[in-house]
Amino acid sequence: MRLRITFAKSGGLRYTGHLDLHKIWERTVRRAGLPLAYTQGFHPGPKIQLACALPLGFSSRAELVDLWLNEAEGAVARPSVETLQAAAPPGLKVLEVTEVEARAPALQNLVASAEYEATLLDPVDATDLSRKLSVLLEAASLPRERRGKSYDLRLLIEELSLTSLPPGEERGQGMKVHMRLTAREGATGRPEEVLDVLGIPLEAARIERTRLIFKTDIPGAA
Repeated sequence: MRLRITFAKSGGLRYTGHLDLHKIWERTVRRAGLPLAYTQGFHPGPKIQLACALPLGFSSRAELVDLWLNEAEGAVARPSVETLQAAAPPGLKVLEVTEVEARAPALQNLVASAEYEATLLDPVDATDLSRKLSVLLEAASLPRERRGKSYDLRLLIEELSLTSLPPGEERGQGMKVHMRLTAREGATGRPEEVLDVLGIPLEAARIERTRLIFKTDIPGAA
């Protein structure tokens, strides 16, 4: 049985890396008393797939993990949200559990883009920020460098907007920058790089991933 679990990641778990999160899910499934399936070969490992890595310090309410349960010794009932939640550590909230086709494509290959919400912690000039955002969106390219390699950030930004301020507010504290960035292999947009172009330091924002978008969710996509 292949399960797809939607979960939120918050609190201290925000500082848990991708590989450690994989181990956390392995322990959670074991605590829940479920028969986790393992790969074959000389170095068997638990059959667990996380959708895509979330940068350290970011929270999320839209993470996905696929895991396989061993049905070799008989039928296995799909676990409830409550069963998994009771075995999960603080900061991991199980939102949904569904069953998917066992031989469906790898979860990592399904994600096309991701949506983020950056809440600004310090006051900013809303008019100036709106102007910078417009300039960014109108730019033909945004040359950047990551790990010694050049790339065009503009190609990785699919959507970008600001939450409107109440009438009369000239400076925004708690304003939100909403962005949809590509999340394909070799073409992944990072929210902190978008904020940098807007002149917002990473420590001046709280970033949360709000949605993962599959290729099948995009009209006209194969």
